[in-house]
Amino acid sequence: MIFETDYKSIQQRIENIDPLKYGKTRNYLNGDVTYLSPFISRGIISTRQIAKAVLAKGYHPSEIESFLKELAWRDYFQQVWIALGDEINEDVKNKQVCNHFLIPKNLVDATTGIEAIDKCINDLYQTGYMHNHARMYVASLACNIAKSHWRLPARWMYYHLLDADWASNALSWQWVAGAFSSKKYYANQENINKYCNTNQSGTILDKSYEELAALDLSSSFDDTINLILDTHLPNQTELKINYQLPTCIYNFYNLDCNWDIDVHANRILLLEPAFFKQYPVCDRTIDFVINLSKNIEGVQLFTGSFDDLLQQVNPSSLHFKEHPTNKHYKGVEHSREWMFENTVGYYPSFFSYWNKASKKNSLWSK
Repeated sequence: MIFETDYKSIQQRIENIDPLKYGKTRNYLNGDVTYLSPFISRGIISTRQIAKAVLAKGYHPSEIESFLKELAWRDYFQQVWIALGDEINEDVKNKQVCNHFLIPKNLVDATTGIEAIDKCINDLYQTGYMHNHARMYVASLACNIAKSHWRLPARWMYYHLLDADWASNALSWQWVAGAFSSKKYYANQENINKYCNTNQSGTILDKSYEELAALDLSSSFDDTINLILDTHLPNQTELKINYQLPTCIYNFYNLDCNWDIDVHANRILLLEPAFFKQYPVCDRTIDFVINLSKNIEGVQLFTGSFDDLLQQVNPSSLHFKEHPTNKHYKGVEHSREWMFENTVGYYPSFFSYWNKASKKNSLWSK
């Protein structure tokens, strides 16, 4: 999978969405999915923008509810992050019962013996993408079969993903591991064969769900390792600042090239080493971010802390978009665009969030 980074190509992806086919086939690795997650995560497009474009084709919300719910999951995870902050780095609801806080070596090496999973891991390394169903398979294998705590495997996956979104990633891993849900998620070989178009048998997962939940199969994953995950950022170049103009700050989670597009402003992509030390990503993801930023007219790159940047710009004219990772920013905070405008805060489950939000949403009435 190749992800073009010019905005016209991203818009074309939105135009090409078939929400009915998506609803019927999204769980299959070769299903009609949108491949828009990297662009949503990087903030170049919003869930509301996508939902609005699809509904404009004449679909009734109930007709494409499966598609709309998948968009809403991303906003839901973000709302949990906003409400809980760094608490999402720990088990949110239930303490995960695990053997260790490392990661199975054969998971990292893509040698688990499950053909579909190994292929998806290798594809992740090569493309920066993994199908959502495959992510659940990997998480289930790591947490519920190998009995690793979810955190390091989640960081490993996040590191390689172009759509790296810590809320979606960490909370999805916790959902699979039973730390953010009422029960653990298991996938057996039959299920994997069905959705991955494989025909493998005799594997460690070739059992019933009852057997997988009851048996301790973790000895097959005893070879565990720690990981050193580093981010390599570009060197800083000299900024050219017009001190008479406001300055708009972009970052890893905001590359919206249409943000205040009519305002004449300095536009700076801020890459903070401290941020990437806490949430490291690979070189491919950094290259992806830089290439996406080229859609922002006149953008300049700044590698350094926010405080370092304050020394070079007019601090009274800074503008930025709200996000849990930039609470240390100073200036005028702008709201992000949400699919549901009036539903914010923590909800104990996605379905409580969806049931509340979908009842009153301006998109439905347009």
